[in-house]
Amino acid sequence: MQALILNPNAARLRRDPALLRRLTEIAQGRARVFVTDTLGELTNAVQALHRDGVERLLLCGGDGTFMEGVSALARVGGLVRQHPARRLTLAFLPAGTVATVARAFEQPEDPLSGLEQALRPEAEFVSRPSLAITSSSGDELRERVGFIFGTGLVARFFERYYLEGATGLAAAARIVARTLVGSFREDDYSRSILSPLPCRVAVDEGPLDAEAFSLVLCSVIRDAGLGMQVCYRAGEDWQRPHVVASALGPRQLGPQVHRVLRGMPLKGRGGFDGLSSQLLLQFPRGKGPWVLDGDLLEAERVQVQAGPALWLLAPRRR
Repeated sequence: MQALILNPNAARLRRDPALLRRLTEIAQGRARVFVTDTLGELTNAVQALHRDGVERLLLCGGDGTFMEGVSALARVGGLVRQHPARRLTLAFLPAGTVATVARAFEQPEDPLSGLEQALRPEAEFVSRPSLAITSSSGDELRERVGFIFGTGLVARFFERYYLEGATGLAAAARIVARTLVGSFREDDYSRSILSPLPCRVAVDEGPLDAEAFSLVLCSVIRDAGLGMQVCYRAGEDWQRPHVVASALGPRQLGPQVHRVLRGMPLKGRGGFDGLSSQLLLQFPRGKGPWVLDGDLLEAERVQVQAGPALWLLAPRRR
């Protein structure tokens, strides 16, 4: 059984209701269709599909939709290792503002042609890595599966991005450019994004010395967006994701953007750059901000490690 889950709040679907209707029409008679306005509705749809034995699930929305859809599958046991002939296959149909994850995994840029491709019986799929994230605050525990985790400047960037309307790549690039220029003189704007955030970090080698970090990133994707290859070793070892942590201030960190764009390691002491089977993060003052695939979240503690392999739609053969 095939199914399509659509997030009508995704930017492209919200701006173009005709696109939503067309996607529904294409799937009619070929897949069960769910239009989910809320996270609760998405979770309920995934639970129902898992009970009914869904074999191919197509998610249409932004990177957050893909992350929450895969997370819901993991929570009901839909991503456990299966016999190759019965494994669950997935496709990400991008309809958000940036589509970093979908682009990295070479999913179709056009959701209409992507849906047609994914619904075909002969569609091919390829294994992709993921992250398993466990966050906790008090007695509350939440498990997710995603692809790009970050805090420090990552969280502050997305706070600014959503505050300014979250309108897409151009808006994101403006924030980066303004931060970079301001970092040379350490102005208020650059400090609001690049100043170290109080938190403690531990990796396989043990706790890091710094008590505040301007950047913490763990990813299975090299390009974290806008060509930023902070985790330039992402995907090298699926059981040990690449972790980069830096305690540098704005004047030391901002001018290194050219190194990040070229996939080179950051310079400076007091951080970490390497593969690690787990990343532990704790905020000392209660809940702190962190980001998973563009979704801004809060928790007191976060653990990140290798997640399940996912079978995603393979790139179209040229």
